[in-house]
Amino acid sequence: MKSITLFLATLAILLTLDGKAQEVFLKTEYIGNSGYYYLPPGEKPKQKIGNSKGSAMVYQAGVNIPLSMTLNENKRPTAWGIGFGGSYVSLKNQNFSEYMVSEIMNIQMGVYHLRPLNDRWSLRASVGMGVFSPSTDFSKIGFRNVLASGSAVFIRHLNPRLDIGGGLAINSSLGYPMIFPAVYVKWRHSGKFDVNIELVEGLDVSAGYAFNDRLKLSYALEMNGQIALLKKDGKDVIFSHQYIVTGFRPEIKFGEKVSVTGMAGLNLYRPAAYSDRTLKGVFAGDNDYYFSVSPYGSVGLKMKF
Repeated sequence: MKSITLFLATLAILLTLDGKAQEVFLKTEYIGNSGYYYLPPGEKPKQKIGNSKGSAMVYQAGVNIPLSMTLNENKRPTAWGIGFGGSYVSLKNQNFSEYMVSEIMNIQMGVYHLRPLNDRWSLRASVGMGVFSPSTDFSKIGFRNVLASGSAVFIRHLNPRLDIGGGLAINSSLGYPMIFPAVYVKWRHSGKFDVNIELVEGLDVSAGYAFNDRLKLSYALEMNGQIALLKKDGKDVIFSHQYIVTGFRPEIKFGEKVSVTGMAGLNLYRPAAYSDRTLKGVFAGDNDYYFSVSPYGSVGLKMKF
């Protein structure tokens, strides 16, 4: 399972830039302490790695700035814009006999383009670059920590509630340009009770109830992650940190432009491990190391301008 989450999270981290309105977001996440396990290939039971355990604090921020935008008769945009984003992870690892990454810094920027092709199809494209480092010391950041990426996704508007799409994405996460499939899914049901499913930038599934114009409560499932590129034992490797969390997510709106969100629940699955920076290494069956279930909490702020 870890290979699947690594693949999806790497695509989400490297390939997509959202064409939202001008928006700034800030988010802080706490992932509680839990034991560290290894899941051997096959049907063998999981193995606890000694007394190893860990927790994490994740800080994220980003801004999307449309440079130009026009809407057609179907309210679909033709837009050019730039996006900036960053995250910092502090990993509180304990009782590990071998070196474990203790912090991750991801900084990204890029250009995105949205365009309706006809009444039923749209194009979503992006190109960008980012730094993915196991340190915040810029003097230690080199070319191996820099990745370039691009994608083109064709989106089919099946009905007012459902958009699905597919295309190609290219990035240098394996040390050379590599083409991957890119997937886009967005389904929503609006009203006092709403349901939202997004596989765009990570995974976000939620069902919520709006008590009034200012307060909404949802139950949500989210997947997110970060990666660091480094050299270990003389080899280029990827350290991946992903997490799948679920819980209750309240949202409070202050006018039309500011909203505060939170989440209280559980981290269900948190893979954190090294893999060789090769296609075979990413999908290897011997790198399924993860932290077990633990408490989870987050708070976030969104501002439109």
